[in-house]
Amino acid sequence: MAKGAWVDELPSVLWAYRTTPRTTTEKTPFSLSYGTDAVASTEVGELNWRVKDYDLEAKEQGLRMNLDFVKEVRERASVCAAMYKVRMAKFYNSRVRPRNFQVGDLVMRKAEASGPIGKLDSKWEGPYKVTKIVGIGAYKLQQMDGRNIPRTWNIANLKKYYS
Repeated sequence: MAKGAWVDELPSVLWAYRTTPRTTTEKTPFSLSYGTDAVASTEVGELNWRVKDYDLEAKEQGLRMNLDFVKEVRERASVCAAMYKVRMAKFYNSRVRPRNFQVGDLVMRKAEASGPIGKLDSKWEGPYKVTKIVGIGAYKLQQMDGRNIPRTWNIANLKKYYS
């Protein structure tokens, strides 16, 4: 594609996005907005069940009925999205290992969390001693010589030190 030609491709990309069913809702954004499936531009020129025997009055009546049911379709999509979130949370929680440190534990700290590091520098600094549990996943640290580290550290930047 030539530079700057994305503008010409944008309508077809948006059409594809709006008419592709989402995993979470199991519906297309078009059907959630208008209550009916879109007729693809490739279907307009050929004879198929959607464009063959086109009766304007019947189609308008069908569209009105679909608009009456659009609230139910959206509610069903919202239920599907909630069920999808529950499934994803269950999948994530089945694979995550909870980590907690106690006061007095020795930990290593990510070196990049305290500042930029070089390519060959060590990725972890320490060991440090946990002096206080500030909140869920937040800890105050102390160097081995007794000097306190000035701020709290998130558990994402810490790992257990095994001596």
